[in-house]
Amino acid sequence: MSIKYQKHIFICINERSVQNPRGDCFRCGGMDVRMRFVQLINQNGLKGKVRANKSGCLDACELGPVIVIYPDNIWYAKVRVEDVDEIFKTSILNNGIVDRLHVKKDTWYSQKKMRESKK
Repeated sequence: MSIKYQKHIFICINERSVQNPRGDCFRCGGMDVRMRFVQLINQNGLKGKVRANKSGCLDACELGPVIVIYPDNIWYAKVRVEDVDEIFKTSILNNGIVDRLHVKKDTWYSQKKMRESKK
């Protein structure tokens, strides 16, 4: 079975009501993050090999903007446009991980605590 894309980047751009305590990735800059990935894909001649998709909710709104890179299953949180070049170079071109943005087990624990405190 062949794989269409070598890397597939999902960038959350989900929108919620301003009153929602969970926040959302759109207002945190998710669309700008996605557009920077698209620019880098094109600049590096990777169109058709790497894809940057808009995603709906990835259930990590408090950590937004959130991105996931497959097939590597790398999750990044609190991504800013300024971080995209580093993520692209490290994770897309060189198969590494940007540790400071990487979602780890303790990140999910912190998210759970945030949600519990807002109830």
